[in-house]
Amino acid sequence: MKKIECVIMDWAGTSVDYGCFAPVAAFVDSFKSMGLTVTSSETRSHMGLTKIEEIRALFSIDHVQDEFRRNFGRDFGEADVQECYKRFQKILFDTLEDYSLPIPGVVDVVNRLRADGIKVGSTTGYTKTMMDVVIPAAASHGYVIDNCVTSDNLPGGRPRPFMIYQNMIDLNIGSRFSVLKYGDTIADIKEGVNAGVWTVGVVLGSNELALTEKEVKELPDLQLKARMAQVRNRMYAAGADYVVDSIAELPALIQDINEKLDCE
Repeated sequence: MKKIECVIMDWAGTSVDYGCFAPVAAFVDSFKSMGLTVTSSETRSHMGLTKIEEIRALFSIDHVQDEFRRNFGRDFGEADVQECYKRFQKILFDTLEDYSLPIPGVVDVVNRLRADGIKVGSTTGYTKTMMDVVIPAAASHGYVIDNCVTSDNLPGGRPRPFMIYQNMIDLNIGSRFSVLKYGDTIADIKEGVNAGVWTVGVVLGSNELALTEKEVKELPDLQLKARMAQVRNRMYAAGADYVVDSIAELPALIQDINEKLDCE
C-alpha cells in the first residue's frame, strides 16, 4: 500500500510560537536599532526565508532604501545587511527560548503520527545555532520529532526544496509521494510545491493569520472567518494541495491521502 511515510513540519507559527512572533519582533527591532523602519506586516510578507535572505529582502523595500539614504548619505551594501543580521541574531537569541511553546494540539497529533509509524522531520528559516536553542526548549514542553534540517551547508533555503530532500535522505524516505510538508507561510507552501511533495498549509497560529491566541478568541466570528479565508486563499494560490484550520485535521487528511494513493 502506498502511503504517507513522513510529515515535515515547519517550526515558528506551525509547531511552536503561536502567531510566529519571535522573528517578527527581532526583525523590527534590529532595523530600528539602525534607525530604519520596517513594519510587522512587511516582515511577515517574507517570513519562511532564511533570516539573512529576509533581511536582504527588507532592505530592498523602497521606503527602507530611501530612509537609509537620508540617514547615511549612501545606498546600503552587504556590510549593512550583515550588521543588521548580527543585531537581529542577538535580539532573537535573547527571546528564542520564550517563544518555543508548542501550539495547542501539536504535541498530541505529532505523538499520534509517530505512534502510527510516520516519521516527523522539519525544515526552518532558523539557522542550526538558533535551533540548538529551540529544539531542547520545545522538547521540555513535550514536542519531540525525528529530524531537523536547516539550510546551513545546503545550496539554499526556502522556497527551494533542498531541506525537504535532506529530510528524505536522513529519514530514509524513498518517494516524494510519501512525504507531506506542513507549514504556515507562503514560503513553506512553495518549498513543498518545488519539492513535489504533498503540501498542506495551516491557518490558526500561522504567520499568515498574524494573531495571538487571545486575539483569535476575542475577534468577532465573522471577522475571524474572513481573515482565515484570506489566508486560505493565499495558500491555495501559492500551490497548496490542502489547507487546514489546525493540526487536529491532519490525521484524517493523511488517511484521505493514503486512500487516494492506494487507488493509484
